[in-house]
Amino acid sequence: MLVQINNHSLHYIEQGQSDGRPVVFIHGFPFDGRMWQPQLAALPKRFHAIAYDVRGHGRSAVGDGLYSLEFFVDDLMALLDHLKLEQVVLCGLSMGGYIALRAVERHRERFAALVLCDTRSQADNDQVRVNRAAAIRALAEDGIAAFADNFLKLVLAPSTFQDNPAVVDLLREMIVATDPRAIGGTLMALAARTDTTAALPQLDLPALMLVGEQDRLTPPDDARALAGQLPRAELYVIPRAGHMSNLENPDYFNERLLTFLEQVA
Repeated sequence: MLVQINNHSLHYIEQGQSDGRPVVFIHGFPFDGRMWQPQLAALPKRFHAIAYDVRGHGRSAVGDGLYSLEFFVDDLMALLDHLKLEQVVLCGLSMGGYIALRAVERHRERFAALVLCDTRSQADNDQVRVNRAAAIRALAEDGIAAFADNFLKLVLAPSTFQDNPAVVDLLREMIVATDPRAIGGTLMALAARTDTTAALPQLDLPALMLVGEQDRLTPPDDARALAGQLPRAELYVIPRAGHMSNLENPDYFNERLLTFLEQVA
C-alpha cells in the first residue's frame, strides 16, 4: 500500500489482526521490506505486522535523494500516526537498527519493545565515512551491478553463496532495483547519523539483540557491547549467518524472535 508521508510516497504492507500487538519491521540498506518475508510468514496472525520501505528503497519514492537519518525517523513516526498505532514493537536490522534506536531515543513513549539485529549504536568513525564515500564513487564509475556484487560479499557469510542461492538472488534483485540517487543519499545519511550510545542506559524497554556469528560489518562483539548498555536486553548469536542473519538462518532467527514477542505481547 502507498501512503503520502511527509510529502513523500511511502510503501508498506501489513498482515495479521488489526487489533493485535503491532510489530514494525525496518529493513537494512540497500534493501526493502521484502527482506522480512521469512519473519512475516512465521508471525502468528494474532500479531499486527507492518513492513515498510524506507524512502528511496523498494516501492517508496526516491524524491530528491537528499536524505538524513532524522528524515527516516520522521517517516517512521508519521507512518505510525497514519496507522493509528500508539505503541509498537520495533524490529530493525543494520540501517533499520540505526533508525529504530534513534526513534526510541526521540519518542520513547511510542515503543513497547525493541529488536535490534546486526547493528550498532555508534556513529561512523572516519574510516567508515571514507569507505562510504568510496562506495558512492564506485557506484558512479562501475554501475549498480558491480556495486551489488561487492556489497553482497560484505554482508553475507561465504557459505550463503553456496547453501542459499535464493537469498543471494533476492538481495541482489533488491539492490539493482534501487535508484543510484537513493543509494548515494542513504550512504550520506548513514555517514552523518548521530551516535545513540549515550542514550542506551535510559532505554528501559525489553530488548532483543540478534547477530550473525559471521557478521563482519557489525560483529558479535559490537552486539555484546550494545546489549551490555541496554538495561533489559538479551542477546543471541545466530549460527551459520553473516550480516543478513534473518535470511541466512531464518529458522534460528525466528525461534528467538517469536519467543521474545510472546513474552512482550
